[in-house]
Amino acid sequence: MPDFSDRLNRLPPYLFTRITQLKKEAYAKKLDVIDLGMGNPDQPTPASVVERLCDTVQNHPSTHRYPQAKGIPKFRKTIAEWMKKRFGVDLNPDNEITALIGSKEGIAHLAMAVLNPDEAVLVGDPSYPAHFNGVILAGGEVHSIPLRPENDFLPELEKIPEKVIRKSKLLFLNYPNNPTAAVVPDKAVFKDWVRFAKKYDLIVCHDNAYSEITFDGYVAPSFLEVEGAKDVGVEVHSCSKSYNMAGWRIGWMCGNPRVVAAVEKFKSFLDYGAPTFIQLSAVAAMEAWPKSVEPVVKIYQERRDVMIDGMAKLGWVVPKPKATMYIWAPLPEPFKEMGSMAFAEKLVRETGVVVAPGVGFNAGGEGYIRMALVTHDNRFHDVLLRFKKLLASTKKKVLSK
Repeated sequence: MPDFSDRLNRLPPYLFTRITQLKKEAYAKKLDVIDLGMGNPDQPTPASVVERLCDTVQNHPSTHRYPQAKGIPKFRKTIAEWMKKRFGVDLNPDNEITALIGSKEGIAHLAMAVLNPDEAVLVGDPSYPAHFNGVILAGGEVHSIPLRPENDFLPELEKIPEKVIRKSKLLFLNYPNNPTAAVVPDKAVFKDWVRFAKKYDLIVCHDNAYSEITFDGYVAPSFLEVEGAKDVGVEVHSCSKSYNMAGWRIGWMCGNPRVVAAVEKFKSFLDYGAPTFIQLSAVAAMEAWPKSVEPVVKIYQERRDVMIDGMAKLGWVVPKPKATMYIWAPLPEPFKEMGSMAFAEKLVRETGVVVAPGVGFNAGGEGYIRMALVTHDNRFHDVLLRFKKLLASTKKKVLSK
């Protein structure tokens, strides 16, 4: 059999493939596994959304046919209305919005639609793996932008070497951020991105999948709120986290009409777009906003508080994130030298708790783990008890030496 493509071989091992293997080993040992690895919502999709799906599938057989790659007019019109209501952003549903089969697909297809072989892309580090894996699959070159805790995990664009910027065509950024849960303090950050993109003729893609999962009065802005943003880029949104619709695979890209058209054209050759009945279900979710998302946010905030407060009592101090469904935690003191992958393996093998090692989000994630708040509420107390036992046993070993 011949070798597979160089692009496929360039991809690193997929983070969650290794995590899945660790879980299988833990289950085989009869461990009580608590899975905080993947950001996979455990709560059900709102009943009104499910009811819309059932009614549509049962009573509207035309929705069983091939959809439009760009999305049906009602879906795009609803998005335009929601973006206006939520962010004050005006969008033309005819040429500034396209449906996606989840934001992950759209991010990868954007890279494939705009990149030529060996063209470079600036990507935050650490970042959601699709931001760099999509570039690799497109035959592009990834240039990492370090996101450091001392700068609140925000990009320092002015520190990127000029020769690197000149080779680059696309900039991927994401706030609220996965995996770090960082947020932009205000829209001035986006203004800097626009100036930077115009100076160097870059396309900006802002991944705003977590815009609705925010806490303590923080309201996430849209990149497109800033003057000139639509001239240089697009924003990607998803229903996965806001409405517990991760398995439904529905989202959208909006903004610059040329970029949107390129992605739409690319998708039309590869897929027929999101199923019409799924698009109409997403319409039901957005029409019920903000009530449809409020219970989701309340649950994540309660879980966040239990975990962050409980970890602090153990001496494992992590700032409370203002957004997302994640806790981005530095490795606790006794384990800092072992690395995030080894620590994640130790956790699942000795405690049954599954987390995502920071290194899976690129090299800048080393020294951290990401915990997704996606299990039954009472299980977080179990997680804390297991952390307490692990830290206590390690402390005893250190003292006995």
